[in-house]
Amino acid sequence: MKNIRPQLPTFSEDIRLLVATLPEPLQAALLRLDLDNLLEVVMDLGRPPEARFAGEVVRLAEQPVDHEDLAHVTDLVGEFGSDNRAGIERTLHRISAIRNRKGQIIGLTLRVGRAVLGGIELLRDLIETGQSLLILGRPGVGKTTKLREMARVLADDLHRRVVIVDTSNEIAGDGDIPHPGIGGARRMQVPQVERQHAVMIEAVENHMPEVIIVDEIGTEAEAGAARTIAERGVQLIGTAHGNTLENLIKNPTLCDLVGGVQVVTLGDEEARRRRSTKTVSERRAPPTFDIVVEMIDRDEVLVHPDTAAAVDQLLRGVAPRGERREQAANGQIHVEVREAAPEMLPDTEEERSGYRGPARIYPYALSRELLERVIRSLDLNARTVGGPEQADLILALRSRSDDLRLRRVVEKTGAALHFIKRNTANEMRRLLERAFHVLEGIEGDELHEMVAETEAGIRRALAEGVEVKLAPRRPALRKMQHRLIAGRGLLAESSGKEPKRHLVIRPGGGE
Repeated sequence: MKNIRPQLPTFSEDIRLLVATLPEPLQAALLRLDLDNLLEVVMDLGRPPEARFAGEVVRLAEQPVDHEDLAHVTDLVGEFGSDNRAGIERTLHRISAIRNRKGQIIGLTLRVGRAVLGGIELLRDLIETGQSLLILGRPGVGKTTKLREMARVLADDLHRRVVIVDTSNEIAGDGDIPHPGIGGARRMQVPQVERQHAVMIEAVENHMPEVIIVDEIGTEAEAGAARTIAERGVQLIGTAHGNTLENLIKNPTLCDLVGGVQVVTLGDEEARRRRSTKTVSERRAPPTFDIVVEMIDRDEVLVHPDTAAAVDQLLRGVAPRGERREQAANGQIHVEVREAAPEMLPDTEEERSGYRGPARIYPYALSRELLERVIRSLDLNARTVGGPEQADLILALRSRSDDLRLRRVVEKTGAALHFIKRNTANEMRRLLERAFHVLEGIEGDELHEMVAETEAGIRRALAEGVEVKLAPRRPALRKMQHRLIAGRGLLAESSGKEPKRHLVIRPGGGE
């Protein structure tokens, strides 16, 4: 039979369908710009309309948006669902509405959707295994784009029976005919967001899929449906709310996706062997997803190829490193296998002196969460531990310098003791930079300047809700900036070319 599957439309064809929904003066203004890099158009009642690009915002008109302008757009797009999202038939564009207390639309975000071919080479070997795969990452990093391309590759290249559970029509576009970007995969729409779990079960019971793809697993019911699907032998590929595997473990609603957590009481002998308290947290069940991928950026991921082992290590206070994969501009993929830290601490002083795992740091009467955030932002080969007796390095407030218990621990274990003035991230960062000689070849002044600028930008983005452009930085510093910004729940995008490549902090975003 002749293949009559529709061809993927060109981006210029797709983007003009979005432009055509705008009032004519805005169309004319937008067509004079470089639409290849357009991210979204924002129309808020009483404010001038804007076109947003990576690192730049362009005002499309001086005249404020009025109710007539908003009605013009809403009349030309699809029907808004209960999630206040609509689309344009057979495109991937997304139109999101802001309503007032009476339910009237007072703002629109017209988000540009793109089908990107060849975007999953970093993960292709993983989906070919048939194992279930969970993707985590901050908003706007490209998780939905990855799902769309996975669906196409699984259906067209690997000839699997693929069903997409498309809650907001983000994966396969608006309308009853799915976008060609999903290839031969089938799509099931979800009538109401709260029924996503029911459609997930319906998909596996009624349509005999080999693979089910679902975006944004976010409720306990959806987590339960995911486990049901995986237990029936169907490959499940999905995304979930959370930036990292550690975040997911701490989420009581979604931790079942990676096996769940239970508190158990150890016997005296086992507790001594582990050098832990008698009450510890352990994984409750096998994970729903065999593999977890943390998306750091569109072209950089951290892969945990064995979810069960990674969760077990995290619950023991060990940071599993997994595989860090990065795709260069020329398409070459670099894979760095980073071993996890040893799970057990040495029992003798002789073993202790030969320890070569990550440095073990204990925050004495300080914020452990704050310390862990600083360790991640500096990308140190270090981890926090549950007690001062297990530490190589102890951080404490200077006001605790006369603490007798602290002095006894230091004398007994030989751990290094460092004091800081205040329980703040800046104080911890400065001390750890000195202790670990962070970023060789980068002067301390440059590092402090970067941190100060980034934190000021974060504060402005949070307070004013605006995009903030940062100064150009070398790649190593930009990676640190990404971690600092992501740690505050914001989106950072790279813009420009070397040596002027820089980050732009955005107050929010989606896939």
